[in-house]
Amino acid sequence: MLNFVFLELNVMLAMAAAALVGIALIGYAFSRPAESSETVERKRRLHLNQIGRIAEGQIVEFGEHPPEPPTKSKKLFGFGARPLPDNQLRQLVSYSYAISGVTYHTAQDITGLEGQIRFERLVAGQPASVKYDPSNPSDSILVADDWSGLR
Repeated sequence: MLNFVFLELNVMLAMAAAALVGIALIGYAFSRPAESSETVERKRRLHLNQIGRIAEGQIVEFGEHPPEPPTKSKKLFGFGARPLPDNQLRQLVSYSYAISGVTYHTAQDITGLEGQIRFERLVAGQPASVKYDPSNPSDSILVADDWSGLR
């Protein structure tokens, strides 16, 4: 009988410890700071630069655009991403490329990557190399931090 009581006490202590760990993990998930959109985009570029395959593409358009107005993020338990104020014009390059008979038309924000680009050669119709994700060909880049498909 005494062994049964100790066994029951150990089970209850283990369940209480597991519940505390679960609560701590949930608290951490909601309180950790959100990554900025620039950080997420940089990680995407680095990943595509490492795993991407190269396809031939073409510049469609280059232009400077005002930044998108910040969207209100939904907050859960008072936490949420807060957009940073940024009034800098965004430099966008739209380009197209074809993979397995499918033509993709997309754009990349190249703001901050000016060191990789020769703007005098960035004209519509100019051929370019595009790095794309072989498992998701619509995910692509024209310029990365240490690579450029512009010629």
